[in-house]
Amino acid sequence: MAGSSTAAGIIAAIASAALGVNHVYADGPFNLSPFSTASAPSPPPNSSAPSNAKSESPAAEQPPRIRKEQPRTTSSGFDPEALERGAKALREIASSSQAKKAFEVIKKQEETRQLEMTSKEAEFKAIQAQAETDRQRVIYEEQKKLTQQQAQIKSQMARYEDELARKRMQAENEHHRARNQELVKLQEESAMKLEQIRRATEEQIQAQRRQTEKEKAEIERETIRVRAMAEAEGRAHEAKLAEEINKRMLVERANAETEKWVAAINTMFDHIGGGMKAILTDQNKLVVAVGGVTALAAGVYTTREGARVLWSYIDRILGQPSLIRESSRGKYPWSGMFNRAKKILSRDANASVSTKGNEFGDVILHPSLQKRVHQLARATANTKSHQAPFRNILFYGPPGTGKTMAARELASRSGLDYALMTGGDVAPLGPQAVTKIHELFDWAKKSNRGLLLFIDEADAFLCERNKTYMSEAQRSALNALLFRTGDQSKDIVLALATNRPGDLDSAVADRIDEVLEFPLPGEDERFKLLKLYLDKYIAKVGERKPGLFSNLFKKQQEKIEIKDLNDDILKEAAAKTEGFSGREIAKLMASVQSAVYGSADCVLNPSLFREVVDYKVAEHQQRKKMAASDGGSI
Repeated sequence: MAGSSTAAGIIAAIASAALGVNHVYADGPFNLSPFSTASAPSPPPNSSAPSNAKSESPAAEQPPRIRKEQPRTTSSGFDPEALERGAKALREIASSSQAKKAFEVIKKQEETRQLEMTSKEAEFKAIQAQAETDRQRVIYEEQKKLTQQQAQIKSQMARYEDELARKRMQAENEHHRARNQELVKLQEESAMKLEQIRRATEEQIQAQRRQTEKEKAEIERETIRVRAMAEAEGRAHEAKLAEEINKRMLVERANAETEKWVAAINTMFDHIGGGMKAILTDQNKLVVAVGGVTALAAGVYTTREGARVLWSYIDRILGQPSLIRESSRGKYPWSGMFNRAKKILSRDANASVSTKGNEFGDVILHPSLQKRVHQLARATANTKSHQAPFRNILFYGPPGTGKTMAARELASRSGLDYALMTGGDVAPLGPQAVTKIHELFDWAKKSNRGLLLFIDEADAFLCERNKTYMSEAQRSALNALLFRTGDQSKDIVLALATNRPGDLDSAVADRIDEVLEFPLPGEDERFKLLKLYLDKYIAKVGERKPGLFSNLFKKQQEKIEIKDLNDDILKEAAAKTEGFSGREIAKLMASVQSAVYGSADCVLNPSLFREVVDYKVAEHQQRKKMAASDGGSI
């Protein structure tokens, strides 16, 4: 046990000395210290134990050497202390009895270390080979990526060049397009200038022609006036010269006529007396007299019936069609001339008054709608003056919103005649409806001024032709109207009014050029309507129109006194009457008039006015509820 422990100590000492002197690295060959000897002295194989004991005792008894903090070094900086310890260890090994075994162990350890180093070197070479392979693979991948990047760069450059070429082509196309647009614009401007020059030339020619015609008409009027004055002077001179002669001749003629009539009367009574005596005494003469009287009566009856038939024929040829309910034209071409002249004079006299008040008379419309109707009136008047085709119009909206009155004012302001018919009058005519429609349009085309034909309740016979309840006669009447309105007319303006525009036939809707909606009046319009009908039914109700016969034969109506009824009360009534139409407001003011006449003092005060307004508003709401319940039950 002592030998093995000694050997172990020696090996540990040698290892510590070796570690203190030399370092072995895995990546380099094994190197020995340059200060080691070629062969270490080996102790004799048969050395005694006492010698070992002697050799050990000095080491054991020797006190431990204290290492200095700063080791002893040579001039070259080498520390020999480790070599001294190694030499000491070798001497101890050489003096030990187990030196051979120790060297064998050290040799085996060295061989093992050499084998490990060889295997590590092989592993290192394998690692180097693997690293080289990885490096080659990385280089290949880098080259591949580089090739791909170069190809991608080339493709991007190709796309960029293609994009540049396309943009260049687009820029060139835009330039060409802009140039073409400029050329087209210049051509259009040139054409417009030429058209303006042509129109200016035509207008100048027309103006010169009108001026020439005007001068010619003035010359003709002056010639006629001079001729008439000369003829009047000649006739006055002749009349003055023949006045005395005429007086004498009249006196002599009067005397002669008096004597003649006296003689004739005497002779007539003589003959009547003798004739009656002869007839009564002679039977044959009595029979002849009775026959003559009978023949005279038959002739009178025949003449009367013939005149009636002839008058009906004249009425059918020249008279107003039976479908027309109202018209500004007379029933016959010669009738109504005096009334038309009177209307023209009254219109000229009241022109300034109408411009100060409402321009549409009793029609109060929304400002935008009223402006649109004014525009249509001016357009229709200009169309008529330029002999261009008229445009057909459709008025739609709730009843009582002023469609008929607006159509009448439109015709009046555009200088056209006006005629009104209703669609409900066509169905009762049956098979004669087609004939009456053609007679209506033939009569309308005879108007020299042009005619606005207003068809109220147009959906009554102009509805869809596929309706099951529509008779064959109604379809024929609709087809007749479509036939007469197939082309734009220069004589007739067709104006339709309906509450349900969706029920009209598609062919009828296709003939409409302008569509105007007549909504219920707003609060401002209701206020104006209240003021209008207050002035019409209350304030001016007792005034008489100028005229002799009206003052002689008409009883003067009692005038109504208005107390404390201002605009604020009217505005309050306008706010309450939301949903009222213009016709309902007119009826409301008529009810106010009736309530005033039913009072004791014939005075309209705010309390009575509010009472009638509240009553009519409640009646309106009740009527709406009844209509809603009827619609719900259906």
